[in-house]
Amino acid sequence: MKKSIMRKYAKLAVRSGVNLQKGQGCVISAQVDQHEFAEMVAEEAYRAGAKWVMINWADQAVTKLHYRHQTLTQLSRVEEWEKAKMQYMVDTLPAMIHIDSSDPDGLKGVNIGKLQKSSAARGTIMKPFSKKMDNKYQWTIIAVPSKKWAKKVFPEDRTSVAVEKLWNAILQAVRITEDNDPVAQWEKHNKTLAEKCKKLNDLQLDYLHYESKSGTDFKCWLIPEARWHGGGDTLPNGIFYNPNMPTEEVFTSPMKGKCEGTLVASLPLSYQGNLIDKFSVTFKDGKAVSVKAEQGQELLEHMIKMDEGACMLGELALVPDDSPISNSGTLFYNTLFDENAACHVALGMGFNETIEGFADKTDEELKEMGINDSIIHVDFMVGSKELNITGYTRDGKKVQIFKNGNWAI
Repeated sequence: MKKSIMRKYAKLAVRSGVNLQKGQGCVISAQVDQHEFAEMVAEEAYRAGAKWVMINWADQAVTKLHYRHQTLTQLSRVEEWEKAKMQYMVDTLPAMIHIDSSDPDGLKGVNIGKLQKSSAARGTIMKPFSKKMDNKYQWTIIAVPSKKWAKKVFPEDRTSVAVEKLWNAILQAVRITEDNDPVAQWEKHNKTLAEKCKKLNDLQLDYLHYESKSGTDFKCWLIPEARWHGGGDTLPNGIFYNPNMPTEEVFTSPMKGKCEGTLVASLPLSYQGNLIDKFSVTFKDGKAVSVKAEQGQELLEHMIKMDEGACMLGELALVPDDSPISNSGTLFYNTLFDENAACHVALGMGFNETIEGFADKTDEELKEMGINDSIIHVDFMVGSKELNITGYTRDGKKVQIFKNGNWAI
């Protein structure tokens, strides 16, 4: 990939992704094999006026060694230096850029029980720090190809060809070409998503009914005070940023514990370095009571038991089948992209910012209003060309929201 277009991508992540402010710190998270691109992002952050830049390096192969050789007790520990580091993030609120390049099968073979129990233990300890930062700082997730990820997506091609193909697919998804202005493209895209959110908010929906020939038959109620969001987000201090690049969705947080029926996944889910495929989740009284998967059954069962809120929904997201990532025909095996090819839902944590006036409310007040709380937030895709979604308004009207996989409003 040409360095000039990689540089354009790095600049987009800094300028439109986190919208880094002059004098602000910046934390970049990346795999060690992505050092060249991470260095570009760091340079762009300094050009944008970053006071300091820190890179958190990771290596998926070494992570796998940790899970194989460390005890559950050791894996579950959060060292004092880690807590001090997180407290520094709370105190300084840097912009955070996450560069994803992980192998979808990178942790295959790891003991699922050890993986989930240690993740839950660490998540519980780190959660108070994350809560203190929630909706107070800019963050974004972008992606660049790794060799193993590229070969997963394009298995028939030589590694070099697969990497090039994945680069092109990613750049297309984030609206970058050699001769365009991606910042302007994102401004236009955000406006389109905002218009769709307004239409949904004006409907004053009470609940949605999902139906598909795949077996999906599911109803989910909405929080009266919650709003539909899409594209970029605005912090209470007025700074606008784009958390996910790419994004094609409009989303809201549903009423905790108030949904019924079965959702059948339409795409595989890569979760904690393992694939879950051909699966469904059945809800009763708002909780996932049954899961079935041809691949990853044990992992899925553990996932919905991570904590009290893991079995309940925190997000409903609407994505038309006629959208750039879906039309590309590429299965990325990466939620950042695949969730933007299809309607999806998320098990676990809901979004406080979907509630009007959330900044003036306590976490307890937001929970009482219906926002789900959990240490996880795991998206899985349910959209397809066959999906129909019917909305029922608070004054009893019936509105077709999606028909045959696409917008009907």
